Amino acid sequence: MFSLHVDTARTWRGGQNQVLLTVLGLRAQGHRTALVAHPGGELRRRAAEGLDLIPIASSGEMDLRAAWQLSRVLRSLGPTVVQAHDAHAVAMVALARSLGRLDPLPRFVVSRRVDFHIRRNAFSRWKYGQVDMFLCASDAIRTMLVADGVPAERTTTVHDGIDLDHVAAAPRLDVQAELWLPSGAPIVGNVAALVPHKGHRYLIKAAAEVVRQVPDARFVIVGEGELESALRKQIKDLHLARHVLLAGFRPDALSLQKGFDLFAMSSVTEGMGSVLLDAMAIGQAIVATRAGGIPEVVIHDQTGVLVPTRDAQALAASIVTLLGDPARRAELGAAARERVQASFSVERMVQATLDAYARLVDTPLATGTDRPAVVG
Repeated sequence: MFSLHVDTARTWRGGQNQVLLTVLGLRAQGHRTALVAHPGGELRRRAAEGLDLIPIASSGEMDLRAAWQLSRVLRSLGPTVVQAHDAHAVAMVALARSLGRLDPLPRFVVSRRVDFHIRRNAFSRWKYGQVDMFLCASDAIRTMLVADGVPAERTTTVHDGIDLDHVAAAPRLDVQAELWLPSGAPIVGNVAALVPHKGHRYLIKAAAEVVRQVPDARFVIVGEGELESALRKQIKDLHLARHVLLAGFRPDALSLQKGFDLFAMSSVTEGMGSVLLDAMAIGQAIVATRAGGIPEVVIHDQTGVLVPTRDAQALAASIVTLLGDPARRAELGAAARERVQASFSVERMVQATLDAYARLVDTPLATGTDRPAVVG
C-alpha cells in the first residue's frame, strides 16, 4: 500500500502529531508513504529525517498553483491512496485530482478531527463530494458528518493514537523551576491552541474560584493563537497575573506537561482531544468538559472527571476537589494509563487506518452519478 499524506499547516498541534504518527507507523509496517507539508512548517521540520518529503506551500483553499504542484506529484508517484489531513489539504487534493488526468485515480481519504459542521457552500459540496472515505477521530465526529449529509458508508471511526514509548522517554521538567513559579505550588496545566473552541476563558474564570480556595495553585496554559491578547486582558481583569501563566508555544510541551499535578481541558467543542492521550499515558488525573468526542476518551469517575461545557463553576469545583485529594488523583491517573495502553496505542490507530484503506481498494471506484451526494 502506497499512501501520500497532505497537511498544509505551519503550526504544530495535535493534528500534525497524528499525521506524523500515521506516516511513521505505516512505514514501520513496511508500507511506502510520502508526506506533503508546508516548507516552513513545524511538521516538515520534525519529519525531516527518514521520510519522503515534498514541500508545497498552500495559501488557501483556492490555491491553484499549489494544486497544480500536487497534481504533478500524484502523476509522478502514483500513490494508491492520498490522504488529506486538514481543510486546506482537502481542497488541494480535490483540485489536484481534477487537474491531473490521473489514471488510475488514487483513492481520496480525509482525516476529520474537528466536530465542526461542513459548510454548505457550493465549493465545500464539491470538494467533499470527491472524498471516498472520511476517517473520523471520534464517533461524535462521524455522527455529525452523517447528519450533515455525508453517506454513512463513506465514514468510519479511527480514534487518534499515541506513541507510548515516546511519552515514556520524554524527560520530566520541573515546572516550578522552569517557569519561575513558587516551589511546591500545585500546577493545573492545559495544552491547547488559544482559539475559541478550546474554551480558555472558562478555564481562566474557573481559576479565579480555584485560587480563592487554594491560594497557592498555579495554572499553566501552553499554546499560542488568536485569543492571546483577549486572554491576557481577562487574566489582568481578574487579578490573576500571579496565578495564571500563558506559556506560549513550547516544543518541549510534553516534558512540561509531565510536571503538572492535574490536567484541565475546557473545550466548548472538541473532535477528540488527542492531548488527553498524553495526559493519560503520563498517568495524570484529568478534569475535562463533555465536549464532542472527549467522553469517548475520558470515562467519568474512572479515568478522569467530566463537567458540562461553559460551566466554570463545575470546572473549578472538580479542580479544587482533586487538588485536595492526591490519592484520588493517583487512582484516576493509574486507570487512565491502563485505558490508553489498551485502547489508544498508535499501533491500533495505524491498523485501523490500513483496514480502511484495504476496504477502499477492494471496492469499485464510484464516479459521477454513481457517487452519493454530500451535503444537501
